[in-house]
Amino acid sequence: MKATARLLSTLLLILFATTAALAQQQRYTISGYVKDEKSGESLIGISIGKPGTSIGTVTNEYGFYSLTLPAGKHDIQFSYIGYQPQKFTLDLTANKRMDIRLGQADRQLSEVVISGKQQEKNINTLNTSLNKLDIAEIKKLPTFMGEVDVIRTIQTLPGVNTVGEGAASFNVRGGNGDENLIMLDEAPVYNSTHMLGFFSVFNPDAVKNINLIKGGFPAEYGGRTASVLDIRMKDGNNQKFGMTGGIGNIFSRLALEGPIQKDKSSFIIAGRRSYMDVLMKPFLKGDMKDTKLYFYDLTAKVNFQLDKNNSLFVSGYFGRDVFGFGKEANMNWGNNTASLRWNHIFNNRLFMNLTTYYTKYDYSLRFTSDEKSTTDQEFSWKSNIINYGVKPAFTYYLNSSNTLHFGVQGTYYTFKPGSTLSRQDADEHRIVLKDKNALEGALYLDHEWKAGNKFGIQYGLRLSGFQYMGKGTAYYYADTVAGTRKRFIGSQDYESGKKIADYYFLEPRLSARYAVNSTSAIKAAFSRSAQYMHQLSNTASPTPVDIWTPVSNNVKPQLTDQVTAGYFYNAPGDKFELSAEVFYKSMKDQLDFIDNADLNLNEFIEADLLNAKGRAYGLELYVKKDIGNTTGWISYTLSRSERKTPGLSMNEWFINRYDRTHNLNIVASHEFTKRASMSANWMFASGTPATFADSRLEFQDWDIPYNTTEKRNNYRLKPFHRLDLSFTYKGRQLKRWKGEWVFSLYNVYARRNAYTVYFRQNPDDPSKKEAVRLSIIGSIIPGITYNFKF
Repeated sequence: MKATARLLSTLLLILFATTAALAQQQRYTISGYVKDEKSGESLIGISIGKPGTSIGTVTNEYGFYSLTLPAGKHDIQFSYIGYQPQKFTLDLTANKRMDIRLGQADRQLSEVVISGKQQEKNINTLNTSLNKLDIAEIKKLPTFMGEVDVIRTIQTLPGVNTVGEGAASFNVRGGNGDENLIMLDEAPVYNSTHMLGFFSVFNPDAVKNINLIKGGFPAEYGGRTASVLDIRMKDGNNQKFGMTGGIGNIFSRLALEGPIQKDKSSFIIAGRRSYMDVLMKPFLKGDMKDTKLYFYDLTAKVNFQLDKNNSLFVSGYFGRDVFGFGKEANMNWGNNTASLRWNHIFNNRLFMNLTTYYTKYDYSLRFTSDEKSTTDQEFSWKSNIINYGVKPAFTYYLNSSNTLHFGVQGTYYTFKPGSTLSRQDADEHRIVLKDKNALEGALYLDHEWKAGNKFGIQYGLRLSGFQYMGKGTAYYYADTVAGTRKRFIGSQDYESGKKIADYYFLEPRLSARYAVNSTSAIKAAFSRSAQYMHQLSNTASPTPVDIWTPVSNNVKPQLTDQVTAGYFYNAPGDKFELSAEVFYKSMKDQLDFIDNADLNLNEFIEADLLNAKGRAYGLELYVKKDIGNTTGWISYTLSRSERKTPGLSMNEWFINRYDRTHNLNIVASHEFTKRASMSANWMFASGTPATFADSRLEFQDWDIPYNTTEKRNNYRLKPFHRLDLSFTYKGRQLKRWKGEWVFSLYNVYARRNAYTVYFRQNPDDPSKKEAVRLSIIGSIIPGITYNFKF
């Protein structure tokens, strides 16, 4: 006991002495915002530090920084490739506010901002499995129909794939499309594509920054298990009015931005509208003459600097797709989002962003009999999902080596699975599935610690919870033979706000970095993520009629553990960067379906759902070159994604529909002169799996195909590959007006990649069956766009 007391006394003396020493060594903090000198746009990822040392920090998503240093003289440099660096000599005797505006170098911001992130090299950050993109980078890639696209660019990165051309979502590291958290200015987006998957909903003229996180998620992100796609909109030029846009052969776009009050507030508004229906109209006759096939969207944002410590941002998106044939068949779907954000600086070390948002995704179908029909028939179907959310997030800069992130998040969900009307003459039949309501909440805290140049760690904990609640009805089922429909045994109605079921999870997060030398580093990460909602779809169709549903008393949350490790290298002089990562994911309580499940307008849909477990593992290689006349990247992924569902596929592991063993992308851009450049993108991927009958039984007039192995996804389609080219020519660049022509060729060698394969009777010999390859695109598609900036 005496020894313990002496040891405790010694520790207290050491702690007291250390505290006294720190108190004698007074420390002060410099903080503020960093913005572009010409436009007033906040700059993300700016490096602020003491040259020749590891002491420094970077600006956050709003351009704010905080750096704490000992009292005395310090040389401080603000640097960002593409901008003139600024260096100051400070004699710190008190806390100091320094708002900085960086002037651009010789070239325009849109052409050089791509290089800015070089200041924050991938070997110096704690993040693993993170890809940063901006619009300047995306604009260099070959386009579809001459148009820049965010989602199509993401699909060229390692670990990302799709089930084929026209797919309405993307898949990350063996995850389903609904496992991606997609945010536009922090508001969730549920359907990220237009035109059945060919274009994204994000207008490139309004986008500033894009982060894709595939693993090692910071504790602030939750609710999805595969990836986070965080898209930030431009704030708008607060110095002068400007206009950008483009005229193409599929759609045109226009963006306006400018100051409301110079230096204090600004706006940006960007719109697009496709006109394929207008171009087709002269060629359509008879029943096809009233065909509708178009989309439109509007993106807008305003911001106000209320004072030096308070800023307000209001942004929104509204978009819709319309598809139909006259009055007989009509379909439309779209997203609405709105977010209100308040930035507040409590003091030079504590920064807050408070976000409230609203999101709605809806679709509707309507079919009626044509004018020639003797029967008056109608069928309509509507469905939507609505979110209301709030999330205050805080960053506390303890010192140059330690940063805390903490916050609270809450989201209220209303699911409207579907309401239909079927009518034949005077007879009507309605199906109205009952609404589902839920509340999701989370608390999180993480600590980022950098121990000198060699070692750094970021660890955190997220506590998430979910309540499935009334007003609604809970259904109860009895277990049956594995893999078969559950037996309904009863239901219970719940009043508004009453709890039906709830779930809570602790989600630990950990990322670590060790610098081998000045050019290379090793990183590792672990993350656990819970997902409380699912998208129900058992079809390969790219139509938007899938159903979103929350977890309930019958459907459990999905829980995913992921381990990632990688080697990162930056060549001297930043000539190129390289990374090699391996990952392993274990997934519990994924949703699967019984064979021949009925997912549409099924009140007892939970009886057809099964709990499955999954696993995914792989290797990702990435080489990227940002400097010089020739730039681009090569990404290669070797991976496997599998599921195991009791009662299905002989109770054995089977590969997922979106598994691609090999996935290779080669992206290159070459600048011949300051006015002419060319880019190319070649991709290769293993074919997607499919389930086909391998035998058939003939009995009298019956012809019954069946699968003798009973294995799901027992075949794989032929490999997918495609080459795209793009050529950009810039006209004479006037002082105010700047323009360029973009010429593109999509699918240069007219590859007919199979989206799926179906079987039918041979039209010439009905006694024979034949396989038919369905290709969404099977020819060369040229495109031309004129882009301008004023």
